[in-house]
Formats: sequence, C-alpha cells, structure tokens
Amino acid sequence: MFFQASGRWLLITALFALAESFAVAELPTVRYRTVKIDGLDIFYREAGPKDAPTVLLLHGFPTSSHMFRDLIPQLADKYHVIAPDYPGYGQSSAPSVDEFEYTFDNLARVVTKFIDRVGLGRYSLYLMDYGAPVGFRIAAAAPERVESLIIQNGNAYDEGIDNDFWAPVKKYWADRSDANGDALRGLLTLDATKWQYTHGVRDVEVISPDTWGHVQSLLDRPGNQEVQLALFFSYGSNPPLYPKWQEYLRTHQPPTLIVWGKNDAIFPDAGAYPYQRDLKDLEFHLFDTGHFALEEDGAEIARRMRDFLDRKVAR
Repeated sequence: MFFQASGRWLLITALFALAESFAVAELPTVRYRTVKIDGLDIFYREAGPKDAPTVLLLHGFPTSSHMFRDLIPQLADKYHVIAPDYPGYGQSSAPSVDEFEYTFDNLARVVTKFIDRVGLGRYSLYLMDYGAPVGFRIAAAAPERVESLIIQNGNAYDEGIDNDFWAPVKKYWADRSDANGDALRGLLTLDATKWQYTHGVRDVEVISPDTWGHVQSLLDRPGNQEVQLALFFSYGSNPPLYPKWQEYLRTHQPPTLIVWGKNDAIFPDAGAYPYQRDLKDLEFHLFDTGHFALEEDGAEIARRMRDFLDRKVAR
C-alpha cells in the first residue's frame, strides 16, 4: 500500500511539473505614453526591451495604434515595439484644420520628430494604409535607419488604386469643391467604418465590434470630418511620389515582408504584386481576409513577422 501511494504521489507530482512546463508565458507589459511634438500630445504604445531591435508600427485610416493592440504583445518579448497615433487620430491631439495642416508631408514630419524624441536609432517599419505614405516618406529620407519593411495593405504603386473605390476620391483631388468633398462624407459614417472591418473577411463573427465602436466615436468628434477630408485630398500627393519610393526600394533593397489581406476593396492585392518587381529580398504572403488583416489573421501574421525578423534583424 505504501508503495502504491508513493507511486501515485510521484505520478501526480510529475503531472503538475508537466502542466507547469506548458503554462502560458506572461505577456509583456504594454505602456501607454504621450510626448509633446510641436505643442501636440502624441500618444503611443510601447513594449519590449529598448535594447532589442525596434519595430515601428504605423497605422491606417480610420483607426490608430489601437489596430496593433494584439500584435504588440506577440512581438514584445523579443523586440522593442512602438506605435504612435498621428495627430487627429486615437489619443493624440486633434487640432482643427485651422490649427494644423493635415497633409501626409506634415504627418511624416511629426512622426519623424517623434522618432527622434523617443530615441529610436534604426528600426523596422510596419506600413499599413495611411502608414505607407507616411512611412515611405520617412524611409526615403533616411534609408540608413530602416532595417526592414513589413507591408500590409499599403500602396506604393498605381496598381491597386485604380478601382471603383478611388473614383470619387480622385475626383476630389482634381477639384476640391464642397460638392466633391461632401460626396466623401459617407466614408466617415458608422456603416462605412463597420464595412472596412468586415468586408472580405471569412467569418464576420470573429471581428470584434469594439473595433468600429472605438473608431467611430473618434470620427464623430466635432471638426473631425474636416480633418479626414483634408487627408483624403492630401492623399493625392502620394501617387506622384511613387516613382521616388520605388527607386528607394530598388536602390536600398530593404528586406521586406508582405502580409496582405487579398479581399480588401480599398487596397486590393493588385497593389501587392508590383513590389515583386523592385525587391529582391521579398517574402510575399496573401491572406484570405479584408482590409484590417490583423483582426482575422493576427496570430499568423505575428508568427510570420517573428520568423522574418528573427532572420533579418535579430541580434
């Protein structure tokens, strides 16, 4: 009897030890911070060891660093991960269009000052939607600081912005009239925001309504529609810069990972393929999802990012 009891106790002890070995590791702590840039409060999320390789996450429209809320902890055990909100977005200052010039040149200027203020040296850039024109301006201006690119539904080629979605936007670029601007206000409604998150996904039930709930309350702030219209117009400044950004890619050949939601109606996969023309060190992945690919395929995108970064920038 004694030996049977002892055997059972040893078995139980072994099972507890095995269970502990499979315990989920504690997630890294994400810190929520704010710095002053030219009198503006610029909010950012930050996690991971500061002496590790840095991944700078640049968000798209109409969201903020909130889009990276789940990705950051999946990288920050090994990488220094930082994600700012642009002026007019998220928790950053949102001055009126009379107080701040909402252009992509100006957003890139603010983010460049942010990079210097928080002490980033070299970094990998995650470029998504609006993050692409912001990030490509930064990369082309200081290519020596860019260790790699991760591009998710972010354009640098005319292919991909020649679909029906862009027709009324291009009309506004050509004629910044009130009528053409008013025609775009439908893109700022709750229905449009929800559509951005749900169109093209495999299973709408895995997309949290907290996403469009978070975004819409910010879009609905007084004066924010004018902010968004200013940036819709300023987006027209990006295609003329595409040749310059393509030359940056050809000349500097940053290691690049494409993780693209192929069912995106705004930036369809037609905009992903041209990167293959200019980049030699390119890893190319299309996901069967929509515009905000992290919402449905975040775990797999994080896995591919870790694998890519481990091989390209880990030290």
